[in-house]
Amino acid sequence: MTNIAKLDFVALDITGKNYLSWVLDAEMHLDAQNLGEAIKPGGTSEPQIKAKAMILLRHHIHDSLKK
Repeated sequence: MTNIAKLDFVALDITGKNYLSWVLDAEMHLDAQNLGEAIKPGGTSEPQIKAKAMILLRHHIHDSLKK
C-alpha cells in the first residue's frame, strides 16, 4: 500500500470492513471514465475496456488481496 496517498478513493481493506463504500466509489469512478459497462452483468465491453477497468480495480485493493 505504498501509493495509498495517490488514490482517488480508499483502497479495499484486507478485512473487507470498507467493502460497501469501496464498491460505490469504484462504480462511480469506472462510470466517470466510461468503464462502467465492463463490470455490469451482461455488459458487452471490448477486452481493452475490461482490462482498463481491471487495472483501476486492482490499483484500489490492498496488496495482500492481489495474490
